[in-house]
Amino acid sequence: MPAIHPFGFLADGRSVEAITLDGPQGLRAQVLTYGAILRSLSFPVEGQRRELVLSLDSLAEYERDTAYVGPLVGRFANRIAKGRFCLDGQPHQLTCNEGPNHLHGGAAGVGRHLWQVLDATSDGSVTLGLHSPAGEEGYPGNLDLRLELSMLPDALRLTITARTDAATPVNLTAHPYFNLGGDALGHWLRIPASRYLTVGAGLIPTGELAPVAGTPFDFRRGRILAPPPLHTHPQLLLGGGYDHCWVLDDDADCHCELRSPQGDIALRIAGSGPGLQFYNGQFLSRAHPGIGSGLALEPQGLPDAPNHPAFPDAILRPGRTYRAEIEYRLQLI
Repeated sequence: MPAIHPFGFLADGRSVEAITLDGPQGLRAQVLTYGAILRSLSFPVEGQRRELVLSLDSLAEYERDTAYVGPLVGRFANRIAKGRFCLDGQPHQLTCNEGPNHLHGGAAGVGRHLWQVLDATSDGSVTLGLHSPAGEEGYPGNLDLRLELSMLPDALRLTITARTDAATPVNLTAHPYFNLGGDALGHWLRIPASRYLTVGAGLIPTGELAPVAGTPFDFRRGRILAPPPLHTHPQLLLGGGYDHCWVLDDDADCHCELRSPQGDIALRIAGSGPGLQFYNGQFLSRAHPGIGSGLALEPQGLPDAPNHPAFPDAILRPGRTYRAEIEYRLQLI
C-alpha cells in the first residue's frame, strides 16, 4: 500500500498529504495532494539512492512557486495566445498570467488546487481526483479529473482522465524538473522528432512546423543538450535557450530519452500527445536561486491548439473521456 503522511497546511488551513509509492526494484516516488506535485522520484545507483527531480523544501514555497516545480498543469498546459479562443462560434477569454498570454491553466490552474485521494491499492497505485468548476480561469464547462499513479518494476506511470459537461479545451501534463546527476546542461538527450514548432513573441507558436535538420533543434540521434550560443539561431534568442515543442515522428519509439552526464542512468519518457515541450530551465534560478539546474520534458498536445485549426483537436466534449498517459522508465547503464 502507498504510505500517506501529513505534509503541512496551506495558507487557508487545509491539510496536505504526501503519498510515497515504492516499486519492487527500488524506484520510489512521492506525490503531494497539493497540485498533484511529483516532489520526488529516486532510484538506487551503485548502492546510493539518487534523487532525479528537483523539489522545494516547504509547502509554503510550493504555494508561492511561479516556475511550476513538479505539478500537474492544465486545464490547458503550455500557452494560449492572449488567453483567447473561439469555440463553436463563441469567444472565450481566459486569465492571462504570463504577460499577455495564458500559461498552464492560468493563475489557479489544476496544479494550484488541493486534490483528493480517491483510492489507494495494495498493488502500489493511488488515484487522486479534482473538480474544476465551469468558469474557473475562464474555461467553459465543469471538468472532473482523475490522476492514477502506478508503480511498475522500473517505471512510474501517470494516467490522466477527464470528463466535462460542456465543450472545453483540455491538454494536461506533468511538469517535473529532471536532473539525473550533475549539471542539467551536461545531460545527453534524444528526441525522435524531425520537426518542431517555431514561436514568435511570447513563445506563441507561429503555426510553422519547421525541420530540425541542420539546426540546434536536431536531437534525433541524441547529443549533449546544452544549447549553442543564443545568437546562432533566432529561435534560441526568442526562448533564451530551448522552450519549444517538438512534433514526434509517426514511428517515434518514445517521447524522449535522457541520460546523466556520468552515463550511469537513463530515463525514457513515453506518453500521449503528438508533442514534447522541452525547456532547459534557463530561468529557473530567477524563481528559486538555490534549487539547482533542471529541465522539463513534457509530453502533451500542441500549444495554442484552439487557435490553430491545422493542429490536432484539443477540445473535450460531453460524453467523451480525455485520456493521457506518461511513463517515466529508469534504467541503469
